[in-house]
Amino acid sequence: MTQLVHVRIEDCCRTDPYLSDELTLLKGDACIVQTERGTELGTVVHVQPVDAPPAGVNGQRRILRKADPRDVAQFGKKRAREERAHEACVRLIEKHKLVMKLIRVEYILDGSKVVFYYTADGRVDFRALVKDLASQLKTRIEMRQIGVRDEAKLLGGVGCCGLPLCCHTWIQKFYPVSIKVAKQQCLNLNPSRLSGVCGRLMCCLMYEKDKAGRADAPAAGAPADAAENGSDHDADNGAETWTETPPDDHSF
Repeated sequence: MTQLVHVRIEDCCRTDPYLSDELTLLKGDACIVQTERGTELGTVVHVQPVDAPPAGVNGQRRILRKADPRDVAQFGKKRAREERAHEACVRLIEKHKLVMKLIRVEYILDGSKVVFYYTADGRVDFRALVKDLASQLKTRIEMRQIGVRDEAKLLGGVGCCGLPLCCHTWIQKFYPVSIKVAKQQCLNLNPSRLSGVCGRLMCCLMYEKDKAGRADAPAAGAPADAAENGSDHDADNGAETWTETPPDDHSF
């Protein structure tokens, strides 16, 4: 039986679907997968039996094998190598007087490549930096410039709601957010109330975008019937359960 397995890549803060024919995997299992970056360690977050590969799922993307104790130990060593590479890169950035901020360093599990994520206001000539890094680390070097939203996704944090950032825990893709969405929901247009830790409009403003714009949405201040607005109400405990299915990109 073919399984559609959703795997959360430990270093990428994202969940990707993979097909598995021979392996029987359960939620919580550690496994080794092949990504566009190379061999990675991931954790199974959801398993679904399927008869045929769903549309949009790459049939060539498959899980290599279950992770063994050696893989877990190698992952721990990788963390130590990343810390040393981060320190070395910071020193070289200061040496070459580059105007850039190093955000994170990630080694591929097999050590064949190391990726440096950084932010900068413009283009940075880091050719000398890459040459020195390659000489010290003896592996392939990739420099990847990211934006402020990606920085928050990589580093994580706590939002104004008191919960871990959505972009770090489950959002797979960023969507444009405009102030028009806040106006449709009659929210206070104070930038400090609408901005996330990245300084941009919060992604969660989009969660109720479609509901706020519905023609049959209750007027402001009017009582709303839970049954008529897409939820089931438990009369015994007063709990309200949302029954709609989230978008595919935001499912895990």
